[in-house]
Amino acid sequence: MTDLKYIIGMGAASLGAVQAHAQAYESLKPCTPNIVLILMDDMGYGDIGRTGANQYETPNLDRLANQGMQFTWYYCPQAVSSASRAGLLTGCYPNRIGISGALMPWAQIGINPDETTIAEMLKSIGYHTGIIGKWHLGHHKEFLPLQNGFDEYCGLPYSNDMWPVDFDGVPIRLKDTTSIKMKYPALPLIEGNEKVGEVRTLADQDKLTTKYTEIAVRFIENHKTDKFFLYLPHSMVHVPLGVSEKFRGKSKQGMYGDVMMEVDWSIGEVLKALERNDLEKNTLVIFTSDNGPWLNFGNHAGTTGGLREGKGTSWEGGQRVPCIMRWPGVIPAGTVCNKLACSIDILPTLAQITGAKLPDKKIDGVSILPLLLGDKDAFPRHTIYYYYRQNSLEGVQKDYWKMVLPHPCISYEGVEPGKDGWPGKTINTKVDRTELYDLRRDPGERYDVAAMYPEIVTELQSIAAEARLDLGDEITNAPGSNRREPGRIK
Repeated sequence: MTDLKYIIGMGAASLGAVQAHAQAYESLKPCTPNIVLILMDDMGYGDIGRTGANQYETPNLDRLANQGMQFTWYYCPQAVSSASRAGLLTGCYPNRIGISGALMPWAQIGINPDETTIAEMLKSIGYHTGIIGKWHLGHHKEFLPLQNGFDEYCGLPYSNDMWPVDFDGVPIRLKDTTSIKMKYPALPLIEGNEKVGEVRTLADQDKLTTKYTEIAVRFIENHKTDKFFLYLPHSMVHVPLGVSEKFRGKSKQGMYGDVMMEVDWSIGEVLKALERNDLEKNTLVIFTSDNGPWLNFGNHAGTTGGLREGKGTSWEGGQRVPCIMRWPGVIPAGTVCNKLACSIDILPTLAQITGAKLPDKKIDGVSILPLLLGDKDAFPRHTIYYYYRQNSLEGVQKDYWKMVLPHPCISYEGVEPGKDGWPGKTINTKVDRTELYDLRRDPGERYDVAAMYPEIVTELQSIAAEARLDLGDEITNAPGSNRREPGRIK
């Protein structure tokens, strides 16, 4: 069980709670809670009940938030799958370790085995580690989870749309032999290091969420007497959407709502497994998403809750994502954190909690444990870099000021009528001047106030210059002095 000698009086008056958390922060000792990290694919900031979802309900996610802490200023490190996951698992901006965008099934690179993942860090202090779901950090054997700190793996090596099937479920060879989908192999299901099956049809996609959930529950049951780290990166709500019969047609929003209801059910099953095995109080549960919604898929995409644009952009809708953390008796229940945090902060936070050694190489994350303990005066993170594409610095943020730098941009807008679930039209736009947004008052990034606050622009330009020296910038041809190479197949 946890080695924390607190928290007393969680239901006491606010002053008592503040004193209790202050004492907790001072007396915290390394401890070894079980850790469950649930990562959604393309879920938007507004897709859960507490941030504005409508026409479907997410009672288990809402309960998780009521029992824990909801973050309202939490960011992914880049608004694309592989890059975001690389940042989450290594504590680094993904461009620092040579990962950008989404790795294709023909990619010759993956996560460098020399990088330290959360799984490797925790495994070094005796954790049993497992991943169930989407990996997307390289599909060659040397890049797969078992070679990067995980004891168990079952899932897909990359996104569920990387298969030779059109969006209506018809094999692409029967329709369009010029499509890029002709280059995709059959979508493999992997256990350990071996392919054990294939996802061939939309009916197979319908089974993924339930399959992952059943394996996750079994993992908890099998390792209830161990210290464990369970990483559950769902394939949903990425297109093509898949939902089991038990949830098909259950929401008023259509297919996307059905899928969200099944995802919420999945989280509920994991929470029940923890409760059933008396693990709830000694388990830190983290729920978040890899990036915002893929908006040009119409009603088969989620919502940003009013934030600007979505997946594939460095605007708020692309990189600000839902995040909830629960650790009974440690994280104050029913709280909201409005401090800056990022997925790259998870690794150093877990290191501080468990006493595990941080990676030898430079990382970018910071421990946000003070936030989890309810320290209202803590500001562990003040800045975020918005990198995109290969190594393009598109913006920097300090506290609640965000400066957007000139850059090319793809805005996903305008879906063809009646084509939900199919890629809609895209509008190519470009930012041709430096812009400034006050995110406290304008989270939708609609009002450029650069002319009103030139001193803030100057300060943020200094931060951008530091980023370019460290990580580079392909727009200004700055090489960066501290970037590392990805892994490459031999």
